[in-house]
Amino acid sequence: MLSLHTNAAALSAQNSISRTQSSLSTSQTRLSTGFRVNSAMDDAAGLQIATRLKYQTSGMAVAMRNTQNSISLMQTGEGALDETTAILIRMKDLATQAADGSSNANDQTSMQSEFDALTNELTNIVGNTTFGGQKLFATGGSTTSTFQNASLTFQIGASTSETLKFDVTSQVSAMHAAITAAAANYSDAGSASTTTGTELTGGGANSAIDLIASAIDAVSTVRSTLGATSNRLEHVYNNLSNVSTNTKAAEGRIMDTDFAAESSNMTSQQMLLQAGTAMLKQSNSTSSLVMSLLQ
Repeated sequence: MLSLHTNAAALSAQNSISRTQSSLSTSQTRLSTGFRVNSAMDDAAGLQIATRLKYQTSGMAVAMRNTQNSISLMQTGEGALDETTAILIRMKDLATQAADGSSNANDQTSMQSEFDALTNELTNIVGNTTFGGQKLFATGGSTTSTFQNASLTFQIGASTSETLKFDVTSQVSAMHAAITAAAANYSDAGSASTTTGTELTGGGANSAIDLIASAIDAVSTVRSTLGATSNRLEHVYNNLSNVSTNTKAAEGRIMDTDFAAESSNMTSQQMLLQAGTAMLKQSNSTSSLVMSLLQ
């Protein structure tokens, strides 16, 4: 039907152009941002899922840093105890040598002098080893030590339930007691003594051997606990890395633009837009045919 007031072909072409232009705009936005979902209108359900995945991966990234910091904490403490063990072994050697009948009083006095110096270094290492400004093994004073006076909770995941409890307070207390029994001048508060000891003089060297051996065992117990926890934290880190990688991949499959498909779609929409524009021009000229009927 030829009509001056209603051009059905032009209206249809305009409607088609509007839809095509909207689709083309969406494709161009996706290609320019790199995201398939740029607003909730693009994929409401997908955006909700991707947002949940995003905060999970973000939390896991922080948990991975937490895990590395916790491992560093353990390694700092274990390193200090490694040196403590080396000192105690030397002290045990001195006690063994002083207990021998070939060592006279002057020899024992010289050995006691070294024994006292080693005791003071034990006090320094155990009492003043810190991590991030926090003492690890010391007792007393105004600063609460990390291992001695409190159990620790490590946040090893993105949710409240993903924690690791670590408590070595009883082992550290036993270590302090064992070292104190072996070396009277030892101070678990980190204050060196100027008093001369008597562990290797006056016939006490033989008893010191077993006491120092017990101290070495007590230190080894703490080291073993620290090492076992460090190993667990390493596994936690590796698992978090794996889960984070796969979760990021899942988020990417929802959010990221498929450039090959979207480029093809944009090309198709551009061609449809050109065709629709051409047909709109043709349909607008149809009404001029009415004039030919009136001539």
